[in-house]
Order: sequence, then structure tokens, then C-alpha cells
Amino acid sequence: MARLKVENLTFSFGYQTILEDISFELKEGEVLSVVGPSGGGKTTLLRLCAGLLDRQEGTIENSFATQAIAFQDPRLLPWLDVLDNIAFGLKARGVPKAERLEKAREIALRFDLEEEDFDKFPKELSGGMSQRVSFARALVTRPDLLFLDEPFSALDIGLKRELQNHVIELIESKEITIFFITHDLMEAIRLSDKILLLEPDPGRIVETFAFDLPQKERTDEWVYTQTARLLAHPKIIETFELELK
Repeated sequence: MARLKVENLTFSFGYQTILEDISFELKEGEVLSVVGPSGGGKTTLLRLCAGLLDRQEGTIENSFATQAIAFQDPRLLPWLDVLDNIAFGLKARGVPKAERLEKAREIALRFDLEEEDFDKFPKELSGGMSQRVSFARALVTRPDLLFLDEPFSALDIGLKRELQNHVIELIESKEITIFFITHDLMEAIRLSDKILLLEPDPGRIVETFAFDLPQKERTDEWVYTQTARLLAHPKIIETFELELK
């Protein structure tokens, strides 16, 4: 079984320690979220696990065959139209043009993009459309491990929920494993099997929360109840500085 296993990971920029003694394991088919205040090292942790930064101390074992990343910023290539942006990863894998464009069309329609938008360039897209394209690009390659770095944070409520539902469908299919960075506790509860709480300065895991109820069965009422429970947890209050002064 594939897994992402991190042990005793410590990382610094210059003399500043960003992450300290991080250890966790993400198993195949799971959704793991990392939550914590802004600037606490969450994105640095994701980039280390995804191989975008070089490890300094500790070990990272990633045995997933393929992976993809969706960021908060869509990061679309401005010289490519919608379909070519979505198909970019397939092109890098050597998939023939006709096949990759057909796969791009299929997933674009699944993400509610219109055919009239397929020839548009990033500068012609709204923020919501750009994020749909970014998600489609990450998923068209059918990665075994999907890294999500706060991809919903700048979206309106309706689009956020729509894309979250797409993620839940992927989770139900049992064909993907997700490492999810967010500062939104309710979002983490809605999507995750396990939540790691990252305390800042330096970033350290101070608590783990687990949820057994399948994501498809998590009603709004259940999510609100679990959110209220966690907001009352002493470590959440301390880490997010929620106490009234």
C-alpha cells in the first residue's frame, strides 16, 4: 500500500526554524488536512512533501506513483488556452495531442466549464473559472496523490461548495489520496479523515483529530456540531488565540 510517511522533519530558512520535528503518516485512500494560523509553515510542509523544497533534517517517504498539486493561485500558463492548460500535464507525459485534448474536454465539462470557454486564455477568465481550470488540470492526469494548498480560500460560497463536492466524489471513488492545507476548520472537518493541528513559531504538530463518518454522509448540521466541538478544544483555542482578552 502506498503512503506518505514523514518522520522527525525539521526545516529552516536561514536562521529561522519554520518546522520542527514533524512526524505523520498518510495512507492510500485517506484525506489528511493540516490546519493552523497563517504563517505557521503549512505550505512549506506541503512543498517539502511534494518535493518542491529540499529536505534538510528528518525523512520523507513518498511511495505514490503519481501526484499533482492545486494551489490557492490557479497558476495557469498565460500563453495557453483553457484546454491546453488542462492538458499540459498529459502533454508532459507524452500523451498524443488528440487524446489529451479529448480528456481535457471531458474533465472541463465535468467541472461545468462551457465549450465556448475552451479557446479562452487565462486573462479572459474569471477567478472562479480559473480555479475550475486549475482543478481540472490537477485531476486530468488521475494522480494517486493530490496536494491541495488552500485552493478554495478565495472563492465565493457557492463555487467553494461545488468544488468541495467534486473532491468528495473523488474520495468516494477510493481512487485518490489527498494532502490538504487549509486555515478553514469547517472545511477540514467536511473533507478530512484526519486533521493535524500545526502550532506556529516554529511549526509543530500539537494535536490530531480523526473522523470516521464517510464524507458523503457529513451533513451541514454534523459539520457545524463537530466544528463547535473543536473550537472548544483547549489546543485549538491556544493555537488560534481564540480566548477573549
